[in-house]
Amino acid sequence: MTEEFIELKTAGESIRIGFTDQKISGRAGLATFCGFLHWHQFGALLARVLPRRDGPRRQGCGGRPALSSQDVALGFITGILGGAQRLTHVAFLRADPMLRQLLAVAGLASQSTLSRFFGIFRHAGINQQAFVPLWNWAMRRLPSLRGGYSLDLDSTRLLHEDGHQEGVAVGYTRLGNKPCLHPLLAVLEEAKLVVGFWLRAGNSACANNVVAFTLELLANLPRHIRLRLVRADSGFCVDSWLAVLESQNLRYIVVARLLRPLKNLCRKEMIWRATEVPGTEVAEVWHEEYGWNKKRRIILIRHRVAEKKRPGGKVLIDVPGYLFQALVTNLPESVAPLAVWRDYNGRSGCEGVIKQLDMDFALNKLCLKKFYATEAAMSLAVVAYNLCVLFQRHLGWMDRVTASTLRFRLFTTGGIISKTGGRTTIRLAAPPEQRDWWRMLYEKLLSTIPNCNAIPSWPPCAVPA
Repeated sequence: MTEEFIELKTAGESIRIGFTDQKISGRAGLATFCGFLHWHQFGALLARVLPRRDGPRRQGCGGRPALSSQDVALGFITGILGGAQRLTHVAFLRADPMLRQLLAVAGLASQSTLSRFFGIFRHAGINQQAFVPLWNWAMRRLPSLRGGYSLDLDSTRLLHEDGHQEGVAVGYTRLGNKPCLHPLLAVLEEAKLVVGFWLRAGNSACANNVVAFTLELLANLPRHIRLRLVRADSGFCVDSWLAVLESQNLRYIVVARLLRPLKNLCRKEMIWRATEVPGTEVAEVWHEEYGWNKKRRIILIRHRVAEKKRPGGKVLIDVPGYLFQALVTNLPESVAPLAVWRDYNGRSGCEGVIKQLDMDFALNKLCLKKFYATEAAMSLAVVAYNLCVLFQRHLGWMDRVTASTLRFRLFTTGGIISKTGGRTTIRLAAPPEQRDWWRMLYEKLLSTIPNCNAIPSWPPCAVPA
């Protein structure tokens, strides 16, 4: 039979487009990530912690049993890392001829299978039983730091305009009052690793459930992970939470709310001290805010607007020309006010993590009908983010890159899968000048003993002829 081609006319030539029966994948580069998962026996971990899934036998598959929970979860995680934004996108990967064998799973889930899987997560207890061990597993992959890690708490608003799902409620966002969800998360700044995630309704206050969240997180810390400091914004500046940190002998820096008593202190004849930062002056007081049970150290910072390069701080109408900030801390007075302010500014990395979760891991797109099903889907997406971070650490890359960059440079490398000598064979579509880099990459990924060989973050650029 003569093959019929589609003719595509370009400015330079007429190109024939046809079809092939070869098993070709545009995501063969994900074999690197799958090798990382197998090296860490991540599938076995999922089998231990995820609730068992008992579903109907698969139609069109010879009546084989339903996919196991770990198979569904592995496919979901790989789909999210591969760029999927919704359950339908993950299900589309079923057409890929390579991923099932790379992941060593019975199959990839359809959209309905994914929905049924997340429906297993019916209450908070199931979610905690599944995901607390996964946060702990990720932290145990980190080294101990002599100075300790900084723990940053934050929350974000995820807009969902349709608003019919459980938990979606009108709350304050940057775009005004909108239907949203309001998750709470914790990040180890030095590793950019998420170590706790709870979903909350959109109308929840920032500090809602923060005490229980923190106590669970602290109970889950591996012994070798020492916290040098806890940081948070003003939404978490409540006495009950600060008291928990103090009872655990944890140092903290939290943005204080500029309520009337603090504003009055800023307006009074406060003794402001100049700093080495042009236009920035500092002062400190011991102050007991309304609702607190004791006085705490407050660092006051004011910036002359004319000399401030970055936005930050609040305007006081009767003190024109300045922006004000206030930080509450239990760091000793030997730590200078300017050092406290600079240390708090390191918390900005947490906002970068949240931005990545939204843009690259579909956190703002995963919203199912039931609240705890949504929390499970989002938590598994956050697990995919953590695996992306740990994947790069495993390779020894010092300069961490985003998932979208990994997809472009690594995961979307094409390949052909076939049987050669009775063995499954994958041939990557890598240019000749890049193949040594790929070999070194797999050598480091698959080595059973520590491999300290330095590998460039990216292969040599292929220059087209």
